[in-house]
Amino acid sequence: MDQSNKGVRLDKWLWAARFYKHRKLATEAIQGGRVHLNGQRVKPARMLHQFDELEISRGTEVMTVKVMALSDKRGPASVASQLYEETLDSRVAREQARESRRFQPDPLAPEHRPSKRDRRRLREFSGKS
Repeated sequence: MDQSNKGVRLDKWLWAARFYKHRKLATEAIQGGRVHLNGQRVKPARMLHQFDELEISRGTEVMTVKVMALSDKRGPASVASQLYEETLDSRVAREQARESRRFQPDPLAPEHRPSKRDRRRLREFSGKS
């Protein structure tokens, strides 16, 4: 589990720590700029070392975690949770963001069901008969 002397590829570690379900998703997130290592944008093959700091954005959630252990093998969730430690500031910010979103209406939810007229307009707009 611990390979602190040589490090582990960033995409493998994100997959092993269960931040992403597939390694390909981890690679795409890194290439898309949603993962930063020590405040810098990096490539998926970058070597990760113990006590590095990662900023991971998933959807509306942003987490800042400190790498506590290294692993390139995916194991049970109990083992994966020991690979990192979320910072206190990150945890508080995520909780506050969750609470503020809780009381806001969903911006994509319609206010009411479409009427017959609305459905006709939608069909015309989409080009369906």
